[in-house]
Amino acid sequence: MAQNRRKPQGSQQKDTQNFRINNAIRVPKIRLVGDNIDNPGVYSTSEAIKMADALELDLVEISPKADPPVCRITDYQKFLYQQKRKQKELKSKAVKVVVKEIRFGPNTDDHDYNFKLKHAQKFLAEGAKVKAYVFFKGRSILFKEQGEILLLRFAQDLEEYGKVEQLPKLEGKRMIIFLSPKKAKK
Repeated sequence: MAQNRRKPQGSQQKDTQNFRINNAIRVPKIRLVGDNIDNPGVYSTSEAIKMADALELDLVEISPKADPPVCRITDYQKFLYQQKRKQKELKSKAVKVVVKEIRFGPNTDDHDYNFKLKHAQKFLAEGAKVKAYVFFKGRSILFKEQGEILLLRFAQDLEEYGKVEQLPKLEGKRMIIFLSPKKAKK
């Protein structure tokens, strides 16, 4: 019965697996770094734990793969908070790629083509990738050359806005072309 019981601090349980603290650090010697250390260097683990206790802080292993492992004396909860904030900051700076789709038929007329071309220009100007495809229904697969010509014309008309990432390729009943925006010159 007791085995099925949940632990109240489930999120902290996951974090302690990433960073070993205090007595969980089992190596004989560590490299001690940090702002509150007078002379950083290599110390025995027990000596470093005593120093952390004296400051009423935790000894946190930051880089376990280094030789000797690198540790810092800090407040563990504050350290976890800073790590989460760094991860969130990195995630927000990551480039998010948006792919917009434009669908054609093999016999798309000029008005519809120009309408979709303007949309594609707007998408590429906003920095989104464009996936244009010709969808072949039933026997219209016989016109696959027309579809390829249409997509190549589309790519040529968008030459100043974006570059072709993938040439027209037939996948099942669709012929697909990918366009990515050109980088803005500074």
